[in-house]
Amino acid sequence: MTVTQRRGRRVMMTEGERDAYLAAQRTCRVATVGDNGRPHVGALWFCWDGTSLWLYSITRSLRWSQLRRDPALAVVVDDGVEYGELRGVELSGDAVFVGEAPRTGEPCPELDVPERMFAAKYFGMDRMPHDGRHAWLRLTPDAITSWDFGKMTPPTTG
Repeated sequence: MTVTQRRGRRVMMTEGERDAYLAAQRTCRVATVGDNGRPHVGALWFCWDGTSLWLYSITRSLRWSQLRRDPALAVVVDDGVEYGELRGVELSGDAVFVGEAPRTGEPCPELDVPERMFAAKYFGMDRMPHDGRHAWLRLTPDAITSWDFGKMTPPTTG
């Protein structure tokens, strides 16, 4: 169950806006917890199926080893340059490892949809190429926060 956003309702994206935004964006920043308690942040490609964020990560990365120890995960997808253009979504929860690691293409029905979405989004292909170095993480968020500062009414002068 996702926590309802309480603050910033004025700039919050609707569910449809959020889903369209996440489908269009290409890069997210993923934060994990290090063994020293400090965060580690790195960029990844992702796809969103309307319920879960799917991340395709190198299995020999610091991120992967940290998530094996502590599955806590926070992800930010954002864009914009000028203040009124700032938009984004923050998702948090626990990462779940799905499929074999590294991914070689063994049958895994749970990965059928995210692999088709990811292959189309990033490679313009119907099928996912597997390199034997990456594997899948699924984040079904406990909390989602979104913002679109373009929804704010500019102050009137007069």
